Amino acid sequence: MRNGGSNHPSPLGFSTRAVWSGQEACPATGATIVPVYQTATFTLPEIGVTKGFDYSRTVNPTRCAMERQLAALEGGTFASAFASGMAAVAGATSLLSCGDHIIATRDIYGGTHRLFTTVLSRYGIDVTFVDTSNACETWAAARPNTRLLWLETPSNPLLRLCDLEALARLRPAGTLIVADNTFASPFLQQPLALGADMVVHSTTKYIGGHSDVIGGAVITNDREIAEQVAYHQNCVGAVPGPWDAYLTMRGAKTLGLRMRAHSRNAQVIAEFLAGRGDVAEVHYPGLAAHPQHELAKRQMSGFGGIVSFRPKGGPERARAIATSTSIFALAVSLGGVESLICSPARMTHGSLTPQQRAQLDITDDLLRLSVGIEEVEDLVADLASALDSVPGHG
Repeated sequence: MRNGGSNHPSPLGFSTRAVWSGQEACPATGATIVPVYQTATFTLPEIGVTKGFDYSRTVNPTRCAMERQLAALEGGTFASAFASGMAAVAGATSLLSCGDHIIATRDIYGGTHRLFTTVLSRYGIDVTFVDTSNACETWAAARPNTRLLWLETPSNPLLRLCDLEALARLRPAGTLIVADNTFASPFLQQPLALGADMVVHSTTKYIGGHSDVIGGAVITNDREIAEQVAYHQNCVGAVPGPWDAYLTMRGAKTLGLRMRAHSRNAQVIAEFLAGRGDVAEVHYPGLAAHPQHELAKRQMSGFGGIVSFRPKGGPERARAIATSTSIFALAVSLGGVESLICSPARMTHGSLTPQQRAQLDITDDLLRLSVGIEEVEDLVADLASALDSVPGHG
């Protein structure tokens, strides 16, 4: 756990914080860029005395710099970095005990759903999935033992939003709110400022931004929460190595620039798909037809780089489209500079049963795009070619 600064908003702009937070020159050499401290252990000046570091599972200077950077980007005070987004999810849920209850967004990432239903359930922790886009309906599911509200906003893969301020205002006493902010990124949305207690990221995605490093983070302004998460981080040891931290830091410095490009391209792609007669549905918060478009305008500073859609023609046509693109690569994950296409039912949410996917509206004809930063004209042409090559019903 590293302290990212004060609880007060920084007077510095987002990209200035991205470049400089936690990035002080090396005191030993003056290196402008934080060095990669590729070491497992640190030599001590004497027994029981350290220079702040003794073993890299517990604390490493490169990781510390990244944690300070990530905390600053979310407007947070403390951050704990993990070896993956799912390790970060486990870190956030480490505050729970046997007998506790979670309320969670219905259409969350398949890995999170799997952890909640098949792992935490073994330890006597129960979960109820609800439509968290409705604040009153969400808290109607609360029980005396409800300890955690787990939100994805926008959600994966249907891009539904939660009203963070309303949910925080109506929360029962003793309930913590965790927001998975991976889809939006800290550039577009700041859940801590809207009432969340913790923010979780798969830093693999937009923060890292180049699909070359796995990682996760938990960020908070609450010291007690931060200490508990950091205790879990050290005990379990699912921490990023120094090279992972270095790559994540490097990617995060350009997050603002990239998110502008992702959002701009995704808006064009969403409008293109919505105008096609052979496309049945398009899910993107930037479209006026999105049921929570006004909330997205109020809660986010942009609409993000993820677009989901259902082409007409059923699952077979969707499968053919997904394998007919030349720029959009058929792959899981998201948030890199390159454009990707996937079938959530078979890929990102393949661990769910068919019945669970049906309950979450994740049908076999649903396709998810992670829109990259390429020239948008090329992306539109690629999708148009794929759609045209597999005739549907306009």
